[in-house]
Amino acid sequence: MADATSEAGCMFCRIARGELGTPFVAESEHAVAFRDLSPQAPTHVLVVPRKHIAALRAVGEDDAPIVAGVMALAVEVARREGLLDGGGYRVVTNDGADAGQTVFHLHVHVLGGHQLAAMG
Repeated sequence: MADATSEAGCMFCRIARGELGTPFVAESEHAVAFRDLSPQAPTHVLVVPRKHIAALRAVGEDDAPIVAGVMALAVEVARREGLLDGGGYRVVTNDGADAGQTVFHLHVHVLGGHQLAAMG
């Protein structure tokens, strides 16, 4: 039986493959973007690579085009959501349980739509 950290059991892999019918905000060759189920800001979109990469620490040299694709799609999401015309937005990733990563598939959060608290 596959666990949630393996590609076979990964929720984000299933979403990226279209198995769950999750609506995409945007998509590209390397990544898909969809709304977070527990938004922390008026705009809270997750951008995940189509390839299973467990976390930022697992990115290898061959993954550079994928990571670049994730970041490019994050900017496209910000554009589509009207965040480029406003006061800005935040892109963040969590790496490991101590950092708050709960789904072990690399992903970035695109947050905006109001003034975000300064990070210190």
